[in-house]
Amino acid sequence: MHARSVAAAAIDGVTGELFQAKLTPSREHVISWVQALPGPVAVTYEAGPTGFGLYRALTQAGVRCEVAAPSKLQKPSGDRVKTDAKDALHLARLLRLDEVTSVAIPSVDQEAARDLVRAREDCRGDLMRARHRLSKLLLRHGIVYYGGAAWTGKHDVWLRTEALAQLTSQATRVTFDSDYEAVLTVKARRDRLNAAIQEMAEDGEYTDLVHRLGCLRGVGALTGFALAVEVGDWHRFTGNSIGSFVGLVPSEYSSGSSRVQGSITKTGNTHVRRLLVEAAWHHRPSYRIGKTMRDRWDLAPAAAKSRGDAGNRRLHERWVRFNERKKRPTIANVAIARELAGWCWSLAVLEEPSMS
Repeated sequence: MHARSVAAAAIDGVTGELFQAKLTPSREHVISWVQALPGPVAVTYEAGPTGFGLYRALTQAGVRCEVAAPSKLQKPSGDRVKTDAKDALHLARLLRLDEVTSVAIPSVDQEAARDLVRAREDCRGDLMRARHRLSKLLLRHGIVYYGGAAWTGKHDVWLRTEALAQLTSQATRVTFDSDYEAVLTVKARRDRLNAAIQEMAEDGEYTDLVHRLGCLRGVGALTGFALAVEVGDWHRFTGNSIGSFVGLVPSEYSSGSSRVQGSITKTGNTHVRRLLVEAAWHHRPSYRIGKTMRDRWDLAPAAAKSRGDAGNRRLHERWVRFNERKKRPTIANVAIARELAGWCWSLAVLEEPSMS
C-alpha cells in the first residue's frame, strides 16, 4: 500500500493459480479487483501511514480483511531483493498459511482521539526543541540561569529582562526574539491541546477508564486518557503480556544451555512506553496520600481505589528494594514501569460487581 499505488497479489487456495495486479489507491478500484477473484476471498495488507480506511471499506463490503503488523511478518534473512510485487505475494502466502499477526483496529472515534493525543505528543517534542534552541543560544554567549528550576514564571521574567539585556548584538537580539516567540507559540498550542484532552477525559467514553487509571501515582487525566486510547482493548492482554506490547521486557538470545538477556526490546507502542516510564518515576518518593490523590480516588469506584492504593504501595516498595541494592535508577525505573503496566491493566479490566 502506497499513497499513489497498490501492488496486489492473490493465490487460489484450490488450484494455486497466482493473480497479480497494479492498482490505484482508490478503494473502489481495490474492492472491485478483490470481488472479481474466485471467492471466498480474504485480504491482508501491512499497517502503515495509509490508515484503516481500506480495512473498513472491505469489511463493509463483506470481505474478510486482516491488517498485518509489519514487525511480526516472517521474512527469509537471505532474501535481499525487495519489490512491491514480491512483498504482496509474500503477504498472500502468509495469509494462506494463517501466519499473519493482525493489529487491533481502532474505531473511528478511538482513532480520532488517538490523533489528538499524538498531536499533543508531537507538540511536547516541539516545545522541548524550541526551549533547547533558546537556552543554547544564551549558553553560547555565557548567559546561564541560576535562579532555580527553568521554564517557570520566575525564569520567564529573567529571560525577558536580565538575559535579553546581556545580548549586545542586534542580530543576536533578533534571534533571541525569534526563539522566545517560538517557545511561547508552541507552549500556547500545547495548552490548547491539553485543554481539549482534559475535556474529553472528563466527559466521554473513556471517562470511567481514566478515573480508574488515575488511582495510580503518576497517571493523571492526560496520561490516563493517552493510555486508554493508545491501548484500546485492554482485554486482549494479561498482566504479563502487556509488558511485551510496550517493549518493556528484556531481549533474549538463548540457545541450548546458554541464556543471555539484554536490554529491553523497545518494540510495540512507543508512546505508551514513554508514558509508563515517566509515570514510574513518581513512585520513587515516599508514598503519602495527598489531596491530589484523594480527589482522584473520589472519582473512582471503591474497588479501583483499593487496587490503586495497593499498587502504589507495591511499586514504592519495589523502588526501596532497588535503592537498597544500589541498582542504577534508570534501570530500576524501567522495571517499575513494566510492573506499572500490569497494574494499569488490572485497573482497566476491573469490573464493578452488579448491584442487582
